[in-house]
Amino acid sequence: MTRFNTGMMAVAAATLAAVPAFAQVGATGRQQDPAPSLTNPYTPPRATGINAATDVKFDQKLDSQITLGNTFRDESGATVELKKYFNTGKPVVLVMPFYKCPGICSAMLDGVLKTVADKRNKFKIGRDYQVVSVSIAPKETPELATAKKQEYLSLLGVPGAETGWHFLTGDEANIRKLADEIGYKYKYDPKSDNYAHASGIVVATPDGHVSRYFYGVEYPAGQMKLALTEASQGKIGSVVDQVILFCYHYDPQTGTYGLAIFRVLQVAGFSTVFLLGLFVVPAIIKDAKAPKLMPTVAASDVVKEDKA
Repeated sequence: MTRFNTGMMAVAAATLAAVPAFAQVGATGRQQDPAPSLTNPYTPPRATGINAATDVKFDQKLDSQITLGNTFRDESGATVELKKYFNTGKPVVLVMPFYKCPGICSAMLDGVLKTVADKRNKFKIGRDYQVVSVSIAPKETPELATAKKQEYLSLLGVPGAETGWHFLTGDEANIRKLADEIGYKYKYDPKSDNYAHASGIVVATPDGHVSRYFYGVEYPAGQMKLALTEASQGKIGSVVDQVILFCYHYDPQTGTYGLAIFRVLQVAGFSTVFLLGLFVVPAIIKDAKAPKLMPTVAASDVVKEDKA
């Protein structure tokens, strides 16, 4: 078998192997992961005048451009532009909690931590993607951001993660600008000195366009892998990852990927035709090149013809 045929059969095998994986990934998501909701807000118990339906939610703004010149403070207190984290050619996971949040913010960050640490997500933080946490509370300080970063890096325990997970603070105008660009609505309650806000994260492309939303506080590693693959525009992820992504369609209403049966059938049909072609076409070519043999005429037949 030639190197070409060997390589082509390997690609076909990977394609076929991906087909049963579609059903497996989809089934796992449905059985183990609760369906995220559009509005899963943390509303302080004493909050008043806050309408969760209008004041605390995500307004999806897919493909919205994030202003990369927007400035914040990093953990050291230095002023940084968002472009520092986007101009790396890698997708960015963006989360907007506030660091002293007594409620769902910790669950959001814990969800990110769980996804980053999950071995099923083979992409490595820092190497393949960035995580940027931006506090929605302008009173919070870089010192608090540093403490929060150290807390989560300690829990994560992944060497080099400090170059991939960033905890920022900023002023009200810049925080609000970023939140508006990604469609993240929140509201401050002065009576409780807390914020009512939706729960979820955003995946952005390397050039700062909103690519995908994840709602709630659980972000399944399999779906995050798909989102990162898509957001990176194919720059990270294997051939099988791309095939799986083709067979899953993104549902903006739920912020999840679902199995597209028609696409699975397309891939399966293509694989079948492709494999048949690997065996049938060479056989036809071989037969066409084979020397043509003349029919053998028996001597007795010649004698009979002469007598006639």
